[in-house]
Amino acid sequence: MTRILIVGAGATGGYFGARLAEAARDVTFLVRPLRATELRADGLRVTTPEGTERLEPKLVTATELDGPYDLILLTVKAGSLEAALQDLKPAVGPRTVIIPFLNGIDHLGRIDTQFPAAVLGAVVKVVAQLTPDGAITVSAPAASLEIGELDGERTTRLRDAAAALDVAGFDVDVSDHILTSMWHKWVFIATTTTITCLAQGTIGEVAAVGGGKGFSDAVLAETAAVSDAAGHPLPDAAYLALQATVTQEGSPFAPSMYRDVKDARPTEVEHVLASLARAAKRLGLATPLLNAAVVRLRVHNQLVANAPRPR
Repeated sequence: MTRILIVGAGATGGYFGARLAEAARDVTFLVRPLRATELRADGLRVTTPEGTERLEPKLVTATELDGPYDLILLTVKAGSLEAALQDLKPAVGPRTVIIPFLNGIDHLGRIDTQFPAAVLGAVVKVVAQLTPDGAITVSAPAASLEIGELDGERTTRLRDAAAALDVAGFDVDVSDHILTSMWHKWVFIATTTTITCLAQGTIGEVAAVGGGKGFSDAVLAETAAVSDAAGHPLPDAAYLALQATVTQEGSPFAPSMYRDVKDARPTEVEHVLASLARAAKRLGLATPLLNAAVVRLRVHNQLVANAPRPR
């Protein structure tokens, strides 16, 4: 049986890991000691529209890793990536496959430097949040995972990974163009984050005010142009669908980074927005709205870092 290690047990890793464990896959979570204590006491709790489940997951901390795993799902946030890669060393063997659940593309090179030829590309879609008491709440039923080799090949290890991950609770698709899929998701996240964080409202709230739809259109034009110049253009239908999404009056949608801002948590501005702005600069594109959002969120992160901590 494929040995699966899930790095992190937050909202995304916890949800996918719970579904795999329920399907009797050999799943272990690599977590920090504090999260391990929490999970051993309370279990892994997942609430979906269908109800609440509680599992007793297999857990390890970094000092307890006991040899290589076949498949590693890397579900940490970008700010924890470097530490996670160091922790993972005992878990990676010559045949280990690593599937990162991070947004953007910069992480692919960082992982490949540490563990050459081990990484697959992935696009993850799930609407989940970690509650203050450590439970996972999923507010929409559709979850999916798209994976692929970065060069588009249909390899044996890709087929094996897809088979191991093919369980109830989320769809698994194998892609011949995973980098394009990753770029298109990046455009979606960067667009919605820039709109909501600059305008300080949900997609619907921005669309409802004078100039709001034009502003959102302009943000999308900037981010989509970067993807186009990088060789991953959005098809016309996809562009129009995204344009309709980001200009929809009444939409309650707010990306996770906007929720982080509202809740005074640090954001992944460097990995998601700043890296896209750097790509635009390399490609000779001007992205003034994206650049403004980068500054806005850097200021936010600095304020969060400097805020007095509760005693």
